[in-house]
Amino acid sequence: MRMQGLPLSSSSISSDRVLHITDRSCFLLMKLLKKIGLMNAAMFTVLILTWIFVYAGAGLPRAYAWFSLKMVIPILGIAYLLLNVTLWVINVIKKKSTKKRRIGFIAAILLSLHLLLLMNIIQLPYPSRIQNAQPSVTVNWPFAGKTVVGWGGDSLNTNLPHITWASERWAYDLVMEPFNTGSHNPEDYGIWNQEILSPASGIVIAAYDKEHDIEPGSESFLSMEGNHVYLKLDETGTYLLLNHLKQNSLTVKIGDHVQTGDLLGRVGNSGSTSEPHLHIHHQRQNPVLTPHPVLAEGLPLYFEGTDTVPMPQKGTVVSPSF
Repeated sequence: MRMQGLPLSSSSISSDRVLHITDRSCFLLMKLLKKIGLMNAAMFTVLILTWIFVYAGAGLPRAYAWFSLKMVIPILGIAYLLLNVTLWVINVIKKKSTKKRRIGFIAAILLSLHLLLLMNIIQLPYPSRIQNAQPSVTVNWPFAGKTVVGWGGDSLNTNLPHITWASERWAYDLVMEPFNTGSHNPEDYGIWNQEILSPASGIVIAAYDKEHDIEPGSESFLSMEGNHVYLKLDETGTYLLLNHLKQNSLTVKIGDHVQTGDLLGRVGNSGSTSEPHLHIHHQRQNPVLTPHPVLAEGLPLYFEGTDTVPMPQKGTVVSPSF
């Protein structure tokens, strides 16, 4: 007796179709990898994933991805370019195909071009929107007299040196008349030796003033931040960083609890600075425990008790109203 075949179930047909699509996808992927080369594919993947982390990520992972785009990716690209040049020469000598090397050159150049981000030739702000960056903090102005905002705000035009880094996204550089004089004598700048008042209450977690003050315009600095005071704010538990202070001018030490308006030290010209000024910014992570100054999340910083807007921009003249 002849038996008729049983009809296949819809689930069996669906499973077979999924397996077929999966197998074909794997085949196409392997074919693509063979065509462009595993190393080239890896380089493209690293670059794409890093950009995804920058714009789709948040918090420290995004800060690290941004740092990688500006500092790590270009070095990787230059190294990969040298490797491809070497392999291309070897292939030419051995009369082998150089097709994969051409793809390698494209990958290496794309990676290396990120050096333009580091040099600010391509100017991109760190992609953190002020509306989403929390907690922000509002503090007092750090000087008793009239001050000029050298750099500050939320745009490239007003805050270019800072806005392209994660930690300094909303940092300020503050000066006083006269400034930008071109003089090599720090005493020719209005903010030199001015008293710095604590903008808020908090615990001093770092206090250092042993670096010498450099000549304005010099590059002979010992550290990026120079002499500094870092506060852990009572209000938010976040951190306020004040840099480029004068040697031997601090009036506080680690562990001190300061109140708003207490004297912290005086403005100098230590660290990476073109002229005497005070650098101040707000960030989430403890700067003492951060492996590199830029590997932190910058947070918005506003000021109260002045005659201008809470976030003054470049060129704004600010006078405290107290």
